[in-house]
Amino acid sequence: MLKNTLLTAIEAAAAVIRSFDDRSFAVSNKEGINNLVTEVDHASEKAIIDTIRAAFPAHDIISEEVGELLQDSEYRWIIDPIDGTVNFAHRIPICCISIGIEKAGQMVMGAVFNPFMNELYVAERGQGATLNDKPIRVSAKDKVINACLVTGFPYTYLDEPNGPLQTFERFIRRGIPVRRLGSAAIDLCWVAAGRFDGFYEHKLQAWDSAAGFLMVEEAGGRVTNLKGDTYSPYQPGIIASNGTIHDELLRWVKGEEGAEG
Repeated sequence: MLKNTLLTAIEAAAAVIRSFDDRSFAVSNKEGINNLVTEVDHASEKAIIDTIRAAFPAHDIISEEVGELLQDSEYRWIIDPIDGTVNFAHRIPICCISIGIEKAGQMVMGAVFNPFMNELYVAERGQGATLNDKPIRVSAKDKVINACLVTGFPYTYLDEPNGPLQTFERFIRRGIPVRRLGSAAIDLCWVAAGRFDGFYEHKLQAWDSAAGFLMVEEAGGRVTNLKGDTYSPYQPGIIASNGTIHDELLRWVKGEEGAEG
């Protein structure tokens, strides 16, 4: 029933998003420049929460727009009703619905759906990850210098040592391709599917990565924080990779000498 509810919630949100394909919608700004939210985000979120509440009224929920709806349950749904809202607001089809499910503090299930590309990613703890019901696997690249990477930048740039711009410059000065799609959930799924070899970002929220990081792990990859420690979606930094390049990628992001070794 848990998985059925997850997929029903994803489809309910997708139906809302598709209903605005040829309609205008209201757009407003949150904290920071170009940190957008649309009426479609709110409508998608409502459809998801209503679906969850109908099946599991006592479960906890954390969602990007409404925040925390906590009831002291061992189950927690972590929701991004539209990940990549700036893309969505500009009719760029790189955006998605992302829902992760925790049980007793461990991520056990997740789904990410891009309704414009019709790509549904699903992962279950210990059961692997799929794209449109077909198993997916991370890439086999074994060197960062040969990798294709993806990253993102915070809306409010923090002028910190070895921050996002410095790290990005380190890669591009060496000719390593680094893409910036605008949706962390899709970035993670594309690592899981082997389209990218690695992903890093300095500042994410739980709803950005909850489903996607499980996708990478279940596709055979590795996910840590920026120090190389066990990853939690409740802290900001993340490195996800095919596993083979992970330690080297970690050194690149840290700016350590001998990063290519």
